[in-house]
Amino acid sequence: MTESSSGRADAAGPPPRVRVTAPRPGGGGASARPLPQHGGAPTSDIAGVYARSLIRSQLRLAIVFAIGFAVATALFVLAIALVPALDSSFVFGVPASWLLLGVGVYPLALTVAGLYVRAASRNEARYRSLTEAE
Repeated sequence: MTESSSGRADAAGPPPRVRVTAPRPGGGGASARPLPQHGGAPTSDIAGVYARSLIRSQLRLAIVFAIGFAVATALFVLAIALVPALDSSFVFGVPASWLLLGVGVYPLALTVAGLYVRAASRNEARYRSLTEAE
């Protein structure tokens, strides 16, 4: 790559590298500038209330699904621990209890993830309907 007298790369070369850093604490960073109000950004007090409500609703939903997944996984492990016959049976040289724990958790995780996405999408659709009715 060759550089011209202006210090920039020729058209044939890649663009010059740019260093991106976070604003410094106490300095005039991004927080000193007002946020642009366009597109889906809240433009009124009521829209801000709706946005905060959506955020709280999504957080509650995430917490409920995370706790549900943790409880279901714990019950799955407990069920495997309570059936000692699984430790004595082997599949391809691996105890069946290990296979169930290693492979059986994935369908649970995919189901919980799919249900979460569906519920979160429903929350966002309600938010959009509220903001469009405004």
